[in-house]
Amino acid sequence: MFDHQNRRNFYSAPQSVTSLVAAFTEPALAIAAYLLALHVADEAVGRPDLTLCLLVFALTFPGRNRFFDTALSVAVDVIGAWMSLLVILALCAYATRSFHLFDREVLMTWAVATPLAHIAAVWAGQRVLRWNAAQPGQRRAAVVIGAGELGVKVAQALRENHVRGIDFVGWFDDRATDRVHADAAALRLGGLREAAPYILSQGIKDVFITLPLGSQPRIIELLENLQGTTASVYFVPDVFGISIIQGRLQDMNGVPVVGICDTPFKGTNELVKRVSDIVLSTLILILVSPVLLALAIGVKLSSPGPVIFRQRRNGLDGEEIVVYKFRSMVTQDNGHSVPQAVKGDARLTPFGAFIRRTSLDELPQFINVLQGRMSIVGPRPHAVAHNEQYRQLIKAYMVRHKVRPGITGWAQVNGLRGETESLDKMRARVAYDLEYLRNWSLGFDLQIIARTVKLVFFDRNAY
Repeated sequence: MFDHQNRRNFYSAPQSVTSLVAAFTEPALAIAAYLLALHVADEAVGRPDLTLCLLVFALTFPGRNRFFDTALSVAVDVIGAWMSLLVILALCAYATRSFHLFDREVLMTWAVATPLAHIAAVWAGQRVLRWNAAQPGQRRAAVVIGAGELGVKVAQALRENHVRGIDFVGWFDDRATDRVHADAAALRLGGLREAAPYILSQGIKDVFITLPLGSQPRIIELLENLQGTTASVYFVPDVFGISIIQGRLQDMNGVPVVGICDTPFKGTNELVKRVSDIVLSTLILILVSPVLLALAIGVKLSSPGPVIFRQRRNGLDGEEIVVYKFRSMVTQDNGHSVPQAVKGDARLTPFGAFIRRTSLDELPQFINVLQGRMSIVGPRPHAVAHNEQYRQLIKAYMVRHKVRPGITGWAQVNGLRGETESLDKMRARVAYDLEYLRNWSLGFDLQIIARTVKLVFFDRNAY
């Protein structure tokens, strides 16, 4: 029977269980590998070791759910996230001068063993999921109602998910076979009124409705007919033309609400993001404090004017914020018209050109991170004047403001750093920003930070 109270997302059972397992598996494996390395080296567990374990847990919890990724994607993601974490831990050890408190052999063993253990754990979990899905009692026959482009996409997704235990049977559509999507014609099982009897007689477990929203009367009639079956029914809205950000199904006092565009930083994610920002920015500011002093002196001696340039930017939810940078120009454009810096810009001072090329002018923004105006990783903030211009030209441009702007971002480490002299380049930057919002994880942040460190020394696209 179609249950109006059953509002869980499709696949939520395996997805929620594996997400819970993954949340604790990643930090638990890292800590267990370290303790095992200590045991093998016959080293006692001391206070520095416990401190390291707590720091690792804070930086890796919750772990990312990789049980549904490909083998190559798992290996690249695990190794990238682990290397990024090691860089952060090394910076912490350097800033606190605590390297000597740890056994070098133990650290090397731990650095190699942890990603291998994690990849093995994901592989084992995937084998368990595949085995469970292959059991006869776990197989579920499914049909799709609506043989259009969306219906074909849903069927393809069902066929490709080998760990879900789904056997796709065919499509139902009122249109004749020669009028439905070419890929669905061979498996068209009948019209909409034939769907309920077929589903009842064949024991179909899952029904996916992909009819357009304009077919509301037919959908209502179809749902009434399906109430005489025991199938689980899922409505798949056609949202492929919409930029979905953190889409999720929520319950609002008994009313089902479908989230289309939301921030990834809610609940535990918000806490993890903020704590990591505070910890890392504090350590970095302590570490680079002599550099900050030297840069301030260099800016002051290079040309008349203030050391710090205060820029008006749009922050979280589009609210205007003030962002700090070391001044690199003889002018301080911050009004309704702000020309972007270009190669050979006459406004740049010689010292300013150097600090912009190496991104050293951005260092004061770690203070903005502590203030809560920015994050270490996120979409780069643009001048308010630029936002007003691009929001009218680029679809979903303002969605990037669903999170705090960052000192570095996914777009910047993918070559879109510096001047965006064409609209296509800005569209590409926004596309990367939206991809970051869809796929955020702490490991993703650490990967971006590690790649940013490399760009500071080797990138030539900023000026």
